[in-house]
Amino acid sequence: MSNDAAPISLYNTLTRRVEPLRTGEPGHVRMYVCGVTVYDHAHIGHGRMITVFDVLARYLTWVGQKLTYVRNVTDIEDKIINRANEAGEPASALADRMTEAFFEDMEMLGCERPSVEPRATEHIPEMLTLIGELEDRGVAYRVDGDVYFSVPDYPAYGRLSNRRIEDLQAGARVEVGERKRHPCDFVLWKGAKPGEPTWESPFGPGRPGWHIECSAMASKYLGQPFDLHGGGEDLVFPHHENEIAQSEAASGAPFVGHWMHVAFLRLGEEKMSKSLGNFVTIRTALEEHPREALRLALLQTHYRSPLEFAPSVIEEAQSTLVRLYVTLARIDATGAKAAPDGEAKDAVLCRKDFREALADDLNSPRALAALHDGVRAANRLLDAGKDTEAAALGAVLRDTGSVFGVLQGDPVETLGLWRRERAADAGLSEEQIEAIIDRRREARTSKDFAAADAARDELLAAGIDLKDNPDGTTTWTLKRGHEG
Repeated sequence: MSNDAAPISLYNTLTRRVEPLRTGEPGHVRMYVCGVTVYDHAHIGHGRMITVFDVLARYLTWVGQKLTYVRNVTDIEDKIINRANEAGEPASALADRMTEAFFEDMEMLGCERPSVEPRATEHIPEMLTLIGELEDRGVAYRVDGDVYFSVPDYPAYGRLSNRRIEDLQAGARVEVGERKRHPCDFVLWKGAKPGEPTWESPFGPGRPGWHIECSAMASKYLGQPFDLHGGGEDLVFPHHENEIAQSEAASGAPFVGHWMHVAFLRLGEEKMSKSLGNFVTIRTALEEHPREALRLALLQTHYRSPLEFAPSVIEEAQSTLVRLYVTLARIDATGAKAAPDGEAKDAVLCRKDFREALADDLNSPRALAALHDGVRAANRLLDAGKDTEAAALGAVLRDTGSVFGVLQGDPVETLGLWRRERAADAGLSEEQIEAIIDRRREARTSKDFAAADAARDELLAAGIDLKDNPDGTTTWTLKRGHEG
C-alpha cells in the first residue's frame, strides 16, 4: 500500500493504536463494512454501527475524498435457514423480505446508500474460485462434501483478535458431525443437507460458509489489499480473523490496511442482540422518536465506547436539536445572508473545530461540542445585531450538520412538526398547550401567582415541562413516560 494518508486518523484494531488512515490510491478510500444477516428486522444496535460508518463516509466525501463504500447483505446463513424452517417458508423468501425491510430501515434512519450493496447469494462463483485457490495452496481440505480452512497452515492466525492458536485450541468446541483436522479449523463450504438451499460446486452440492462470503465480495469490488474494513466489535473474532486468514492465505498479499470496530449498544447490563432477545428494532425506535434525534443519540458517545440505549439519551439529543433549530430559525428570521468575501471568525472556528474533532478518530462527541459552541456564538452575534456574521455561522452549522445527517430541514417546519407530535403524545393539541402557557404568562404579568402555578401544574400533570427563557419566551417539552 502507498503511504498516502486520508485526512483522518482512526483506531486500528490490528495495530491497537490510533493512526492515519492510509490509502492505496491517493485521494481514494476503499471501505468495506459488514452489513446484517437478514433473518429478522435490524435492531438499533445495527443502527448505531451503520450510522457511525455513514458519518465516516459523509465526512470523507465532505473533505474531498473519493470513496468506494461496499456494505454487504448476508442472505444465506444458518440463522436464516433455521428461521425460515420455523416459519415454513423458503429461506430465499425470508431473506428477500428482510433485505427490503433493511433497506427501508436505512432510508428511514437517514443513512445514505453505499456505492455497492452486494448480496452473498449473487456471488457464489467468486466464493468457489476463492475456495479453489485455498485448496490449490494446500490450506483447505475436503471432508465428505464439506471444505475446511486449515488454521495451523496460516501461522499468523490470531493477530487481529490478539489470540494464540494454542489458547484457542484449548477452548475450541467441535460441533456434532464435524470432521475437522484441528479444532480451530473453520468451514468454507457446507455439503448439502435436506431442506437447505444448495448450489453446485466442484466440491459437490452445498452452500458457502459465512466467512468466505465477505472475503469474496470485498476482493471483487475493492481488490486486495484495500484500505478500511469495519463492522461491530462482535465480528473481530471469529469472523474478521477468519476473513484475514483465508484472504491472505489465498493471495499471499495483505488483506486490509486498517480495521475499525464499533462498540456494543446496551440495554441494561447486556449488549443488544437478537440472539439474546433483548433488542429494539430500528423501525420501532423511529416510531417513537424523530430520526434526527435518534441519529444524534447514537453519535453522542464515541464509537469505541459502549452506549446505553435509554429514553433519556434520546431526550437529550432532541433537546440539543431543538436548540440548534431554534438558533437557525432566529438567523433565518433576520433575512441576512453571509458575506460573499469569506466566513466570519466564529464561522471559521466552528468549521475548524468540527473537522478536527472528526479527523481525530471520528470523535463525534467533540464534534457535537463544536456545534454547541457555534450555537452560543450565533446567539451572541444575533443579540449584538451582527446578523451577517450570524448568517455565516448558520451556513456552517447546516454544512457541518450534514455530516451528521441532521439540520437539513426547514427550522420552522421541523420545530412545528415536533411540537405537534409532542402535543399529541400529551393528549392535548398544540393550541391547547399554547393557550395554557398564554394563560400562565398573563397571570404572572398580573402577579396572580396562584393562577400561574395552577397553569404550570396543569401542564405538569400532562407530563409537560416548561422552560422560561431570558428573552421572555417559554418553551415546552414532554417528559418521557407520559406518552399516550
